[in-house]
Amino acid sequence: MTRNMETELREALRTEADTLAVTADPWPRFTRREAGHRRARRVRTGAIAAFLAAAVAIQTNLIPLPGWVPGIAVASSPSPLTDGPARGDLAADHNWTDGLLRQVADLQEPGGWWRVTDRDDIRIVYADDIPGRRIALLLVPLRLGLLTDATLVWFSGPPGAEPEQMRKGGNEPADTPVAIWMESDPTNGGAAVVIGPAGSTVTINGFSGYSSTGVVESHQLSSSVGTGIGVTSLPPTDMVGGPALTARVTNGDTLIYEGPVYGLWSGSDTDRQEPTDEMLTAAVRDTRGSVIDRDVLARFIDHALRDSRLSAQDVTIRVRWCGTVNDKPATLFTIQPTDGGVIAYAVHGDITSWRTDLRLLLPADGAEQRPIAWRMRAEGGDTRTDRVMLVAPPQAVTATITARDGTRTPVVLDPSGFGSTTIPPNMPATVTASTADGTPFISTPVPGFDANTGGLPGTSRNTRVTG
Repeated sequence: MTRNMETELREALRTEADTLAVTADPWPRFTRREAGHRRARRVRTGAIAAFLAAAVAIQTNLIPLPGWVPGIAVASSPSPLTDGPARGDLAADHNWTDGLLRQVADLQEPGGWWRVTDRDDIRIVYADDIPGRRIALLLVPLRLGLLTDATLVWFSGPPGAEPEQMRKGGNEPADTPVAIWMESDPTNGGAAVVIGPAGSTVTINGFSGYSSTGVVESHQLSSSVGTGIGVTSLPPTDMVGGPALTARVTNGDTLIYEGPVYGLWSGSDTDRQEPTDEMLTAAVRDTRGSVIDRDVLARFIDHALRDSRLSAQDVTIRVRWCGTVNDKPATLFTIQPTDGGVIAYAVHGDITSWRTDLRLLLPADGAEQRPIAWRMRAEGGDTRTDRVMLVAPPQAVTATITARDGTRTPVVLDPSGFGSTTIPPNMPATVTASTADGTPFISTPVPGFDANTGGLPGTSRNTRVTG
C-alpha cells in the first residue's frame, strides 16, 4: 500500500467516523488487521518457499530422511546376478567380506548424494582372486531423497589385498544382465572378468583380425560352463587402443549377451600411429568431391585406426569421397589391413569434434565397386532421422534405395557420386547403382543405426555385410 493511498484512506475513515459518531478512531483497528493480513501472506509465502527448499534438500539428501520413510523405487527390476549364493572363493571368507562391507561409501552423482540405505542389505555378488588382482562385485541399495535404487559396484585391489586396500571402481545398473570388469596396460597386461547370471555359460574371445571375407576373426581366451563367471588374463600388448575382447553369455539356447568387454586401458595417447604425409597423399590420390583439410582428415583416420585396432603401417587407406555434411567437412574412406577385409568409415566434423556416421566391414572382393550408404542422426544428438547419405562407385550415373517393403527411391547423384534421400529410420533397405549403359554394381545393404559403438566394426549385424 502506497503512502498517498494510506493518507487518503486515513482521512476517509476519520470523516466516516465523525459522521457515525464512532467513539474510537477506526484507523488503528484497520492497520492492525492489515498488518495481520500481511503477516499471514508472509507466512504462507515463507511456508511455500520453505517447503520447496526442504523438498530440494530432501531430494538431494542434504536433509536425510529416516529409514522408515517409504521411497519411490526407480530400478526397473532386481539384479539378475544375485540369484543364488555369492560366487567366488573369497565370498566364503566372512571376516574379509564383513571388512569390505565397511568400505562401501555413499555415491556422489550430479543430482546429489546417493546414500546407502541399509548396510545389512548389501549383497556380495562375486569376490575372488584373479590374475594380478583381487576383485569384488557388490549390489548396494541406495537412496536419493524420495528415490530408492540399487547399483552394482566394483572393488579391486592388489593380490591378497585386505578390505582396507580395496578401492571402489566403476558401477553398473542393478538390472544389467552381465557385469564386466577389465584393467590392462601395455607393459604388464591385465585381466578381464565377465559375470552373468548363475548357471550361465561365459566365453571370452580375443581379436585376431579382419578376414578377407568380411568377418571379424577371434580366438577363445576362456570359457566356463554353468558358473556364470568368465575370467582371463591379458598379456602386454602394443595394439592401438588396447586389447579388443568380446564376450558371449548364454543360458541353454538363450543368448543373454554378445558384445565388447570394456574396461580401463592405461595406454598413452602418445602411442598413436597417425598416417604419415606420404600415406595421406596416396589415400587422396583418386578422391572425388571437394578438398578436405589435411589435419582434419588425419584426425578422422587416426580415430578410425584406433576404433578398428589397426596400425597405420599395416593398412591401405583410400579416401573415396570428401564433401560437406551439416555444414561440416565430411568424408568416406576405407581401411584395409594386409590380406584382410575392408572397413568403410563415414565421418563428419572438424579437428576438435567429429561424429562417426558409418563403420562397415566389407568383403575385400569387389569392395571398391560397391555403393555405400549411411543413416544420419540429428546433429548434436542421438535422435535417429530418416536422412540417408550415399556415395556411388566411379562411373555410376544412377543410384536407387530399395526398401524392404518394395519402395524404390531414385537418388540424384552429383558429379562426385554423392547423393541423399530419406527412408524411415527402422526400414531395412539396399542401395544399388548402375553405369550409363545399365550395368549394375554390387548392391550393398543400408546398415541400421549402430548401437554398439564400443565394439569393433564387424562384431554387430549393423556393422558388417557378411552374415
